[in-house]
Amino acid sequence: MITERAAVNEQIMLANKEGDKQFLTFMMAGEEYGMDILAVQEIRGWEEVTAIPNSPRYVNGAINLRGTIVPIIDLRIRFGLPQIEYGALTVVIVVSVVIKGMQKIMGLVVDAVSDVYSINEETAKDVPDFQDSENSQFVQGLVNVGEKMVVLLNLKKF
Repeated sequence: MITERAAVNEQIMLANKEGDKQFLTFMMAGEEYGMDILAVQEIRGWEEVTAIPNSPRYVNGAINLRGTIVPIIDLRIRFGLPQIEYGALTVVIVVSVVIKGMQKIMGLVVDAVSDVYSINEETAKDVPDFQDSENSQFVQGLVNVGEKMVVLLNLKKF
């Protein structure tokens, strides 16, 4: 029993090597995206929102989250992906980021939550330079996890 526990602890230590950060990954249009898990405040199922007049098309509206008004951003629309009907797996990832010394809270609508990975950010590859793509500003880097590629997002650019 003790040796099993020691083996499990050793695996956890190896998985969380120095320099590794944990990323929550989610799916959109068949691709996997990741964000720093420390920015994630909570994950909620889809619920109706209150529309905000004259807001950008990608802002679905806002919700009242325990007294805090949280804008809800549809990442499919923000990234120029085709819109789909929200389903049972559609979730809102509520994130909190500090921008210019101020805490900003927003909800991001995604197709489904996928996994949590420990990733060393230094292994992330730069995004190819597509000068006509405004979406590249949202991407922090690309990283291989097993056989798949994960797009790491820079939440401060949203």
